[in-house]
Formats: sequence, structure tokens, C-alpha cells
Amino acid sequence: MLTCEHICFTHYLHRIFKTPEMNYEELVQNHASEMIEKLLTELMSNDSVEIHFDYEDNDQWSVVSMHVYEEDKEVSLRLRSDDSFQLCLGYYDDEDEFHEINRTLTDEEKKAIPKGLQKAMTKVLVDEQGLRLPGNFLSK
Repeated sequence: MLTCEHICFTHYLHRIFKTPEMNYEELVQNHASEMIEKLLTELMSNDSVEIHFDYEDNDQWSVVSMHVYEEDKEVSLRLRSDDSFQLCLGYYDDEDEFHEINRTLTDEEKKAIPKGLQKAMTKVLVDEQGLRLPGNFLSK
């Protein structure tokens, strides 16, 4: 079921992605705070939020994501094993190749992440096991 927040977030991404003078790199580099705010608003409006554990080689992270299926895009927030947070934008190009743009958050941007979400993401990373929480838990 699509919520108002989902539609608003999808509309926001659609508007930004269709801006011809802005490419995805510029979007992530110059609009990270706005993207984080929209992602967090969407996550908190859901009945539940899933925090996943993932890894590649020796690199590990916990992640929350928002998928925009109409645009074939994904916006994620990752907590890395070095205690840094990253904003990630994943998308498919015209040849159906998946690309990902990552940006490490500044200390100021990290402050926008609710403490409850930071703690839950840390737990997932330490336990190496995903977690499902009520959406309203993130506002604590």
C-alpha cells in the first residue's frame, strides 16, 4: 500500500532525477541532507522498518533502504564497520547495469539520524543479523 509519504518521496525523487542539469553524483554530493530527511520520513511512516546486515569480502555494514520501483532506484543509509554512515544511491543505467554512488556523511548530517535508528543499526552490525522494528521506534 502506498502511503502519502511514499508518494511524496517518490515524487521528490522523480522531480530530482528528471532535472537535466543535475546528474546522480551531484544529487548525492549536493543534496545529501534533503535525501536523508526524505528517507527517514519515509521509514518512520511505515508500520515496520527492516534493518539488514550485509557484507562483501571483509567489509560489513547494516543498512536501511527505500526502493523506488517506478524509477528503478534505491536510496539507502549504511552504517559501516568503521562507524561511518553512508548515503547510497543505487540505479540501473540504459544497459541494465547496476551502479551505486556512495557518500560518507559529515558529523552534522549524522546528527539528523535518530538515536534509536543509530543504536538499532549498530546492533545489527555487531550481531551480524537483521532486525525488524516498528516504524515509530525510529523517532525515539
